[in-house]
Amino acid sequence: MRVALISDIHGNFVALQTVLDDIERAAVDRIVCLGDVAANGPQPREVIEKIRALDCPMVRGNTDDWFLVPQRFDPNSERERRLMAMRDWAMEKFSPADLDFMRAFQPTIQLPLDNGVTLLCYHGSPHAHTDVILATTPDDELARMIGAPRAMVLAGGHTHQQMLRRYRDAIVLTVGSVGMPFERGSISNPDRHPARGEYAIVDARGGHLAVELRRVPLDVDAVVRAARASGMPSIDAWVAEWSGH
Repeated sequence: MRVALISDIHGNFVALQTVLDDIERAAVDRIVCLGDVAANGPQPREVIEKIRALDCPMVRGNTDDWFLVPQRFDPNSERERRLMAMRDWAMEKFSPADLDFMRAFQPTIQLPLDNGVTLLCYHGSPHAHTDVILATTPDDELARMIGAPRAMVLAGGHTHQQMLRRYRDAIVLTVGSVGMPFERGSISNPDRHPARGEYAIVDARGGHLAVELRRVPLDVDAVVRAARASGMPSIDAWVAEWSGH
């Protein structure tokens, strides 16, 4: 089976469509979404509608919870006030069916692939969608987050940075971000958001296992035009952060 893994779309419909076009050319058997679908972006409703139409397994990310679970934001933080305003703006666009769709997202999803290969999907880690797994995460910390591997391939999102490493007899990968990848820096202080959409393909067929970390160029002007037409609050800050100007 050939499975495409997408994550961290963050309301960027132009990026999502670009990545889905690439996935179609890659001829996969299935798509799995690893969460953080609609928050913090200019086209949350369009992204939700598109993802629902895919009818694919859905993992719940930490920002998906923002629409479902009461959140505490620091009113003294300009960044958190901006995030709250974007969340509230998106909530006004969602229908009750949209929220029911998000409530059905799962903490983890396990899929059998081929010849005994199993794929375990999560957002941050199998234990918490806010866990951060990086290439530099010490083995003992990784063991705390993953425990005894329950699959040959473990795949997550959350960090917005693509990564592949071994853990015991398993492969651990982070698939990157469709809508807002980070390059260099850290999850809390990235240097920039490159103009690309990221995802991964896990290919298990005929006793062979391969993992592809894929990057697709994005049309920056198209993303910015769609964002400015959306009416999202703090649009200038979002465009400056996403495009780098």
